[in-house]
Order: sequence, then C-alpha cells, then structure tokens
Amino acid sequence: MRALGASFREADVRALASSVFAAIGHEPARHDLTFENVQAWSRKFLLFSFASENRAIDLGTGDLSELALGWSTYGGDHMSHYAVNAGVPKTLVSALIAWAARHVFADEAATAATLQDVLATPISPELLPLGENGVSATTEDTLGPYELHDFFLYWFLRFGFGPRRIARLAVHAFGDRYPLAAIRERLVLFLERFFANQFKRDCVPDSPKVGSGGSLSPRGDWRMPADASVAAWLAEAHSIPG
Repeated sequence: MRALGASFREADVRALASSVFAAIGHEPARHDLTFENVQAWSRKFLLFSFASENRAIDLGTGDLSELALGWSTYGGDHMSHYAVNAGVPKTLVSALIAWAARHVFADEAATAATLQDVLATPISPELLPLGENGVSATTEDTLGPYELHDFFLYWFLRFGFGPRRIARLAVHAFGDRYPLAAIRERLVLFLERFFANQFKRDCVPDSPKVGSGGSLSPRGDWRMPADASVAAWLAEAHSIPG
C-alpha cells in the first residue's frame, strides 16, 4: 500500500473479539475454531462498518478455490459487498501476482519486491498465533496442495468428470510429484469439502466470471442443493487403487 501510494487505516480487532469471547464464555487462550471464527467475524464487522462510514464497498478477498473447499468463515471472510476474486482459482491468483511483479510493476522496485515477498509467504489463514519457530500454521498443511485441488475443480466443474477419470488425469499431470495414493487422499478430501460446503455458496456476494473453468456463483454457472449427497462420488473415489 505504501509503495502504491494508497491510503490505509489499521484497526485492532482485539477489543471487539475479546468482548465476544467474554459474552460467550470462551477462553481466548484456547486456540480452536471459535477463536479463529470470532476474529474473522470481528474483522468483517469492522470492514462493513468502515464501508458504511465512507459510503464505500467492501471487496471480498475470497477466491474460487476457497469457495470450492469452503475454506472461509461463514458470514466472515465468506461475505462482502462484491467478491472480486470469486471466479479466480488460487493458483491463478499466484500466477497473476508473479506476472504483475514482472511486467506491470517492472519499473517500481518496491512494489515488485513486495509482491514477490507475498508469493514467497506460505498461504495461511493468519488467525492463530505464530508457532515457536515464528511461523504460522499453513493452509496446505491441512488441505493439501492447492495445485491439486484447483486441478480437481477444473475437471469436476468444467466437464463433470467423475473421481476415477480425474485421478487418471492427475496422475498424468502430477505423477512425478504425487503418488496415486496421495492424489486419491486429496481427491476424497476435495469431494467431502465441496459437497459439505454448498450452503456457503448458496448466499455468496455477486462476483465476475473469470476464465473458462466455470463459476460457483448461484447466479452464474452453478446450481446445487445444499443437502446433496457425496456418497456416490466417495464410493467411486475410494475404489481408486493405490
């Protein structure tokens, strides 16, 4: 922001989050899902409040990968006035940042260096304290590689391929890095999370459709009941050898 000359304000969410913890009787030292969600809700409440104060809009930061996997706090970072990145998978976000650093900001060293630093930083929800090594928990430690999930999503959403066919394609694309057993494990996780989190996609903000991989907006390409069963998909996925 400084390199681009953008104006900015910093707001401390601790007082707001602490009042919520006190109201519900949650011990802040317990770093569980509630600890993370309350921070996400507090942050979004402040963002909406700033937008109201300035007659502005809150641009959502969530992307297509997070929509697919439900990796967002319902009513927190899941919500905004306009979800500008909701049609862009996370791997493409990374590629665009790298491209912008090389080309758009080639003559602006401070901005390009900051973008490269962002790319070098592991993806993290940043809602937990740093570990003893000074590193925060990473998203891919929990979900697995985003390059696999985005690959699954493309063939699942754009072409409607089943688990076995997607796994075969993944072996051809990533077989030198991920064995079939690892691909199957992450594909099962993808399917479980995709079906379980449709309820979040039923009420997402407006967003543009970007690329040929499809969109998960209920006002665009995607129609799916929130109580759809994943059983048939999982049965096929579990039948993948490995």
